[in-house]
Amino acid sequence: MSNETVETRRPPLLWEQHCCLALEKHADVGELARYRRPGGSFVSVNVGYAPHGTDDVTGLLASWRKRIAADDRLRLVASVDDIDAAARAGEVAVAFDLEDSGPLEGELDRVRLFHDLGVRTMLPSYNTRNAAGGGCLDEVDEGLTAYGRALVRELNAVGMVADGSHCGTRTGLDLCEVSQLPVVYSHSCMRAVWDHPRNITDDQAKECAATGGVVGITGVGIFLGPNDASVEALVRHIDHAVDLVGPEHVGVSTDYPFDEGDFNAMLEQSPELYPDCYTRWGPIDFMPPEGLLTVEGALRARGYPEDAVAAILGGNFRRVAAQVWQQGASATAVGTGPSR
Repeated sequence: MSNETVETRRPPLLWEQHCCLALEKHADVGELARYRRPGGSFVSVNVGYAPHGTDDVTGLLASWRKRIAADDRLRLVASVDDIDAAARAGEVAVAFDLEDSGPLEGELDRVRLFHDLGVRTMLPSYNTRNAAGGGCLDEVDEGLTAYGRALVRELNAVGMVADGSHCGTRTGLDLCEVSQLPVVYSHSCMRAVWDHPRNITDDQAKECAATGGVVGITGVGIFLGPNDASVEALVRHIDHAVDLVGPEHVGVSTDYPFDEGDFNAMLEQSPELYPDCYTRWGPIDFMPPEGLLTVEGALRARGYPEDAVAAILGGNFRRVAAQVWQQGASATAVGTGPSR
């Protein structure tokens, strides 16, 4: 049997573009092993958002990287070749993302600092306006600021994926206009299916696809429907996105918080921190890793062909990573990165 035949028969790679450990140094990184599956898996773990500064993020990364490296079920990765090697070894490949540009503290050279520590995706803003742009919960979104546009150019130069999730509609559209590389909505559902301010419009999805990017449908119940975190609800959003932009621009990304009990307790105790569209159903339901592992079968049952299943499950996000991460590696190798 040829190597090509063996490779063809491998199950597709699963790419979880955003999940959340408790944002504390001693969070249980071993929870990430729940994503292990035949064919391999990649997981991007959030390492900070709006309340965090540079020292907070670097401290988390130092602790988590050490303990991930010591767990033989997990592998820290810096390239798609590393991801492929982890898949062959039956390990979960792990990199990181930042859900807000606030941890840069206004210093664009820190994009490269975080990149060197394994961060491969960054959002300009988280829910409300900051120095880079508007958030999805703002009444008025004026789009990317001059600083936000410079940030996108720096993300492109360093090889970090620009992400429009949590951004306002105008800011997300600006992101796609400014970026010279594919943009993603790492964990966002479709507003045409369920009208929630955290969900994206059809125009946002189309402009994302026009960059070569991917919309990652997320497994949060209040974004999928009336607190419905079922695989069936997830697939409804996938169906709409595929009809709109094609299977080559759609992925999956649960936004699963491994500390969901603590999160829901905080929501109950401090409901004023979130608007009614977050709190009206009580505790939020989330799709856990075990639910995500069933999406492959659900897509097949829905009649999706094998190439589309493989693309949605992980191939599309891998394609974007190969293009964007390699851009940064090439710029470093030939010395074409921006001067500072």
